[in-house]
Amino acid sequence: ISKMHKKDYIMNIRIKPMGVYQTNCYIVSINNIDFIIDPGVDATEWVMQNTTNPVAILNTHGHFDHVWSNAQLQKELNILLYTPEGDVMLLNSSSWMPDLPPSIPDIKVHPDEVFDFDGVNVKFHHFPGHCPGCSMIEIDDAIFSGDFIFKSSIGRTDFPFSSPSDMKKSLEKFKKLDFDKKLYPGHGSTTSIKQEQLHVDYWINTL
Repeated sequence: ISKMHKKDYIMNIRIKPMGVYQTNCYIVSINNIDFIIDPGVDATEWVMQNTTNPVAILNTHGHFDHVWSNAQLQKELNILLYTPEGDVMLLNSSSWMPDLPPSIPDIKVHPDEVFDFDGVNVKFHHFPGHCPGCSMIEIDDAIFSGDFIFKSSIGRTDFPFSSPSDMKKSLEKFKKLDFDKKLYPGHGSTTSIKQEQLHVDYWINTL
């Protein structure tokens, strides 16, 4: 659990790697509300045990290891599911994971769309390449980077619907971000925008 102090409240971020691919599921608690980010394989029990006032399920993108428990949590918690519109087609079928439980988003998120939850802004920064809808989700002082950016690495571009050319454009966009925040990736340990911007040129040249 990491804590961030800001003004008169604390943001708590709980992290639990899920499934064979150790996909990070996050519970972000801020202003007495909880966001569930990327509920992967067998995430439901942990989420249910660690939320008190859940308001939304947020997907960084639509790959199976990030969305496996979407539908179960929608039903158990009776809250809305937000998924980038470019990846909605990935929630119902997967050639590599035919057993994926299908889910239907309540909100299809447009690129770079911002939502207001009782004064807490949630912004989906669109960075396609790994998949069409791939996004980083910004909440207060934290950014959840999904499979776009990892610590010293980037998301793969050899999957169905991946695009190396889109990834290049996304990395150029990421390179231009003029602020620094802590990054919480879909796999592995935390890093920061400024730290990963140091590696961007290398990745652009390898694509």
